[in-house]
Amino acid sequence: MKSSWNRRPAKEAAAVPDAEPQDWDIDEGPQDVAGWSTGAQANTAAALRWTAWGLLVLGPLLGAFAYLSAPAQAGPAQKRPAPTAPAATGAQGAAGFAQLFVAAFISAGEDDQDKLAAYYPDATSLRLEGDPDRRHGEQLTVVRLRQTDSGIWSVTVAARITSTKPAAKPADGQPDDKDEAKAAAAQAVRYFQVPVATATTAGGASGYTALAMPAEVAAPERIKAPGLVYGPMRPALPADPRTQAVTEFLTAYLTGVGELDRYLAPGTHLAPVAPAPYTGIAVDTLAIEGEKGTEPVTAVPDDGTTLRLLVALRATGHDEVRVPLTYALTLKARAGRWEIATLDGAPTLAATPTEPTASNASTTPSAAPSTAPTPASTS
Repeated sequence: MKSSWNRRPAKEAAAVPDAEPQDWDIDEGPQDVAGWSTGAQANTAAALRWTAWGLLVLGPLLGAFAYLSAPAQAGPAQKRPAPTAPAATGAQGAAGFAQLFVAAFISAGEDDQDKLAAYYPDATSLRLEGDPDRRHGEQLTVVRLRQTDSGIWSVTVAARITSTKPAAKPADGQPDDKDEAKAAAAQAVRYFQVPVATATTAGGASGYTALAMPAEVAAPERIKAPGLVYGPMRPALPADPRTQAVTEFLTAYLTGVGELDRYLAPGTHLAPVAPAPYTGIAVDTLAIEGEKGTEPVTAVPDDGTTLRLLVALRATGHDEVRVPLTYALTLKARAGRWEIATLDGAPTLAATPTEPTASNASTTPSAAPSTAPTPASTS
């Protein structure tokens, strides 16, 4: 029994090498270390190394691209200059303020100082006479506006003054000179000049105040009309193709009778006056560009020829009353007839004489040389 016990461990010991054979001469490739093979480690290291080099190379390029493609406002904030107010700042507000002041001034009477003080603070010390609202200003409009100083405007307001109380008739029923003078003054347009100061308030809006009470002044001076390109007004002859063209056009334009587009040149777009204010028109006279004589014209020039003219007409309203109107038109010839190219906003001015050129100036006597000594130059 002792010998059998000794052999059993020997068999068990011999079974161990049979179960797990060891052969150290066979190379089975990279061995796993902590879950990674040595080959994977090498590949990963190489990939990381190339990635690092790529980032080092691309970093400056990407930074430059980001800088160039960034919008302008993304850069550092630049100091913007403070906006400067134009010279005409406050002109429109000053004009409206002056109109309101003149309207209050015309209708003011006894104990209306506070109403005027809203425009002119020193009005509280004024002495006002007459009944309030005994007069009213009608058709108030600004006819002159000029800047006299920084923030100071001189505004001239035109107004027609009407009385709310009719004048008492004289005992004998015959108007005297005073009554006629009052009637003439009531029909005339009067002009009031108001000095207005404007400035920016604490809230940022524009504020206004009058520097004095209105001053009544004369009407603005009438200027001489500038020269126009048209010749003298001449009768509009029915056989003249220009008369026919403008009559057909203006009839459709003002009365709604006829198709307006058939009288317009290609590319011209106009709409008739609606609702039609007139029932008929009669063209009386024409003033033709560059025309000096009065010879009748029956022919139409070559296609593309343009011509400017003034048209004076009488238009009959729905009340059968005729009113005079004048139109500035430009005609264009096409296919043997005149068509309307434009309805001009104003008559065309004649070309003004140009200043003498250098070549022309050489033919004129030169000025005498100056006898003043020339100052010596300093170095």
